[in-house]
Parts: sequence; C-alpha cells; structure tokens
Amino acid sequence: MTQPDQYVSVRYLVDDVPAAVDFYTTHLGFRLNTNAAPAFADVVRGPLRLLLSGPTSSGARATPEDATGPGHNRIHLVVDNLNADIDRLRGAGLSFRSEPVFGPGGRQILLADPAGNLIELFQPALESKATPTP
Repeated sequence: MTQPDQYVSVRYLVDDVPAAVDFYTTHLGFRLNTNAAPAFADVVRGPLRLLLSGPTSSGARATPEDATGPGHNRIHLVVDNLNADIDRLRGAGLSFRSEPVFGPGGRQILLADPAGNLIELFQPALESKATPTP
C-alpha cells in the first residue's frame, strides 16, 4: 500500500464499491491501492487518490442527510486525445452526461461513474509555438 500523504485525496460516495473499482481501473487508468470492499476501496492515478466509500463505510455514515447524492463537483482528469477517449469509452458501453464543450483552455466532456459521481475528461488547448514576427 502506498502512503496517503503522497496524494491529494477526494472521497466519492458510491453504492457498489466493486463496481466503482472496476469502472475506474478498467476505463480511466486508475490502479487499485486498497480494497476493503464492500465498505471501502481507494484507487490512484498520478497524485490523485480517489476514496470510494460504500454505504457501510465511516465516510458515508458521517454525511448529513441533506448532503447526500451526487453534487455538482467533479474530478478533473487531463487526457491527451479526447476524441480517442470518447470513442473508447462509448465502445465500452459507457454514456456521457454532456456533449464535448470547447473553450479557450481546451475541450471537455462529462462522464458519470456507476453511482452518478461526475468525471471531467479534459484535453488542454495546444499552446502556439509560433514565434511572433516583428
């Protein structure tokens, strides 16, 4: 097990810990770090440690009743080729919560995990490497 202080951790409440682990490790490049299913597991990708807390976990029990369910927050994963990832994930039978959005910083699309937690896949805009002319 890797030491948690090497990561920034985000907790997602999920209905089914094994399904969430499968989703993140199969489709989004995370690796399993700790597995205490059905209550809890954590998966990591780079410096992100995603805490997947099932209904019987202490993290879920500490949630006030008026704060349950998915919110408007999401994790933000940078990808190299958004089109290829969209094609790959659709090919795996996953559906998206939005269409691709284009802006000055890049392009993004929203995906939801099996519990409805949002994931933003983001491809940064390419920086211009052209040298300005005088």
